[in-house]
Amino acid sequence: MKPAIAFLTLILMYNYAYSQDLLKRIKSANQQHPRLLINKATLEEIKLRVKKDPQFKGAYKRLIDIAEVILKTKPGVRKMKGKRLLDASRTVLKRVLFLSLAYHFTGDKKMLERAKEEMLAAAAFSDWNPSHFLDVAEMTTGMALGYDWLFDSLDKKSKAIIKKAIINKGLKAYLTGYSKKKWWIRTENNWNQVCNGGITLGALAILEDEPALTEKILRITIKHLPIAMKEFAPHGVYPEGPTYWKYGTTYNVLMIGALESALGSDFGLIRQKGFLKSADFILHTTAPSGRIFNYSDSWSLSKAPEVLLWFAKKRNDRSILWSFFKNFDHTVEKIKINAKQSNRFFPLFFIWADSLKVPAPPTIKHWKGDGVTPVAAHRSGWKDENETYVGLKGGSPGSNHAHMDIGSFIVESEGVRWAIDLGMQSYFSLESKGIKLWDKSQGSQRWSVFRTNNFSHNTLVVDGKKQKVKGKGVITNFKSTGPSPYTILNMSSVYKDQLASTIRGVYLSENRSVVIQDEIKGLNKPSSVRWGMMTKAIVKIKNNKELILQQNGQELCVKIISPSNVTWKVIDAEKPKRDYDAINKNAKMIIFTVKLKASESKTITVQLQSKNQKQETIVLKPLGKWGMH
Repeated sequence: MKPAIAFLTLILMYNYAYSQDLLKRIKSANQQHPRLLINKATLEEIKLRVKKDPQFKGAYKRLIDIAEVILKTKPGVRKMKGKRLLDASRTVLKRVLFLSLAYHFTGDKKMLERAKEEMLAAAAFSDWNPSHFLDVAEMTTGMALGYDWLFDSLDKKSKAIIKKAIINKGLKAYLTGYSKKKWWIRTENNWNQVCNGGITLGALAILEDEPALTEKILRITIKHLPIAMKEFAPHGVYPEGPTYWKYGTTYNVLMIGALESALGSDFGLIRQKGFLKSADFILHTTAPSGRIFNYSDSWSLSKAPEVLLWFAKKRNDRSILWSFFKNFDHTVEKIKINAKQSNRFFPLFFIWADSLKVPAPPTIKHWKGDGVTPVAAHRSGWKDENETYVGLKGGSPGSNHAHMDIGSFIVESEGVRWAIDLGMQSYFSLESKGIKLWDKSQGSQRWSVFRTNNFSHNTLVVDGKKQKVKGKGVITNFKSTGPSPYTILNMSSVYKDQLASTIRGVYLSENRSVVIQDEIKGLNKPSSVRWGMMTKAIVKIKNNKELILQQNGQELCVKIISPSNVTWKVIDAEKPKRDYDAINKNAKMIIFTVKLKASESKTITVQLQSKNQKQETIVLKPLGKWGMH
């Protein structure tokens, strides 16, 4: 048999076996509810744990307090925000999850009735906005979990209405999108995870009444989810950044968890390369302060995601929960008591948490992840928020939700984030002013936005130009041992036609000094290269080469080691020039400019060190000899 025919035969045999297994599991599935993520037995275990374990007291109280606030609100309405119904969908999801668990924990029928009222109101919407299918997926998730978790307590008429809405406004809308070959079903980003994940929950919620429809849906979702999951390879780095990791991966896990609880199989999804390792990505991109390395479209003030609890169970490794539980009580206190969409996944904490004991700290202090968006992080330790931390980002501006932040870094020390990333700007604030935010071509309006281009990031600007969208920064060397672990990033293609070569290195010394070093070579014409770092600290110029940053009673010295003929300058970044740019309270960019002659090579070295640390003198070495530090 010819190899090609043999391979095709194997594929057909595998697909047939998978098809038969799926059909068999649907036919033999548990007909009882709940079956999505929990069942009657596990629900009782959760209720007992919450009742008997005093460590759950704060989280339980916060859940009930929020549910009590929701009781006083009116059901959601179909109110669009620009092209999205997403706020409404997420609000329904939050309210249903909080009320459903509050009902099971307390037995208070007001919680049940209010959850039912919310779902019936959503069921009465004309549609769930399939033109922006995330809205449909999140609404379907909320309706499916509410229908399933409250099934035995809902009246027959209400169940029929909710089920009909799930089918017509969720599942059938998905099949219409599939028939029209909509991009979000087979894309590589979070849309795939959210859309396929949410619709899977909807199908599993009603499988006993619609087995054929459920099978049809699951054949599509299980087939297409791996397209997005392959982006985790090889080390779990999520190309869209930590904030979107939380979003996409939560739905990824909801789908896997629901398949396991309803059908007894994840159909091999959990074995996708790099997926389980992605918990390491979140662990190491969470700085000592508890704030994330917020590159791309991310917020820095992001509490540890509940989905990490699921990963800890699957990996049998609680060390990845270090940041989650280190300040858990404080994190719970920060969850706002309101009925809006924020913290909508918090109830899943009770589903996935079996203990609130603070785990032993991780042992790995220096980490890098390769893949679509290479990232590295170095820290002095895991003791407390006073540890020193530096994160470095590679990748491409052309990736989904990416910024022109290749080579950008953040630095923390003594509990202060000194080198910051401004993070994402509200999409609606830009779209409402006509900005075509999702056009990622080189000359698009997206890159005129201050927060998305390289002028606002801790990287280089050459001759006042933007980074190349099609370029990519790649980690070429990484060392995690010795007195000065380091990462070296080649970002030459990001500055194509601007510089002949651009290499950036970052290392963390024994004395907790952070060094940023660039080796650049010009083209056959003179160039002007701006080195910049964004901060919200008070900046005092000590001399041409040294700045003193002051914040929260701490001080950091930022010193130019090389070249010699440059001078610090401070630029106010609070109010960018364009009217559509967001205000950046207290932000300023510290910069200096290096002049390159035609084909000239230069080394740029900057040292950042806290006043509280033992001061050290940096010996300038080429990046190629950094292993000798």
